[in-house]
Amino acid sequence: MRSRLRIALGLFVCAALSIGIAAARNISAQTSSDKTPPKMKVYISVDMEGVAGTVTIDQLSPNGFEYGRFRKFMTDETLAAIRAAKEAGAGEIVVSDSHGNGENLLIEDFPADVRIVRSWPRHGGMMAGIDSTFNAALFVGYHASTTNPKGVRAHTFSSAHYSRVALNGVAVTEGEYNAAYAGAKGVPVIFVSGDDVATEEIKSRLGDIETVVTKKALGFHSAETLTPAASCDKIYAGAKAAFARLHDFKPYVIKTPVTLEITFKNYTPAELLSYLRSVQRVDSHTIRFVGKDMDEIDDFEEFVGNYGADLTP
Repeated sequence: MRSRLRIALGLFVCAALSIGIAAARNISAQTSSDKTPPKMKVYISVDMEGVAGTVTIDQLSPNGFEYGRFRKFMTDETLAAIRAAKEAGAGEIVVSDSHGNGENLLIEDFPADVRIVRSWPRHGGMMAGIDSTFNAALFVGYHASTTNPKGVRAHTFSSAHYSRVALNGVAVTEGEYNAAYAGAKGVPVIFVSGDDVATEEIKSRLGDIETVVTKKALGFHSAETLTPAASCDKIYAGAKAAFARLHDFKPYVIKTPVTLEITFKNYTPAELLSYLRSVQRVDSHTIRFVGKDMDEIDDFEEFVGNYGADLTP
């Protein structure tokens, strides 16, 4: 009887030990899982003037005879950057369609887990939707600034209306402006593609980021360009190189409060905007606005660039 009791007691102890070990393993596995870092979040802002082959309005506007083909090229260059991001471990990717009407990218060609920002107006402009949870930002198809005498289709936000945009007294490109917007949220820009003038200009401000030259500027409406396929290959390789040294990049942060100056090609916008008590008219064509941060600066610029008394509906 005692022998049987000893055997039963031994079996009970073994079972209890097994259950305890299994529970410990589950707790350990759960703790390990809880410590797994969240997957990388990547933001990609895409313009069109810097896409390989783009030189005139024929590629940039829905009325242009080459626009349909160049929407595809723009999409393919973006997909090349996405492929590099996914291979680097990106678990969440947001793409901003930031050219013209904001309805250029062929959204049916994108992976199902990519989200796309489209059309205007929108808070954040070309960087709408970015926040401090993102690990990196990439710029695809960017161009030089309106104050640069070189560069294909060089302008800053509005080729029709602006002749200068400055932050804290320094004329900026769209790339630098957008990098400052991302930087205010702690997100570094790690990669830019565009013509040789655009990439040189933005590197002079942001430092040693990865860049890809899609074409060599020969004039405002001319370039020596890569083929679309070659450009995609280079963008993939360049973005992959950027992710490989992600920890080398720092957010581009400018001093606050931020002073925005916009110089218009016509004097009437400067005159009318000066009626606002928060706006100072610097000269016949230039206004100055001071914002507490880049969010306030960008909201003001988005208003100036998009408002018209005839807006409908």
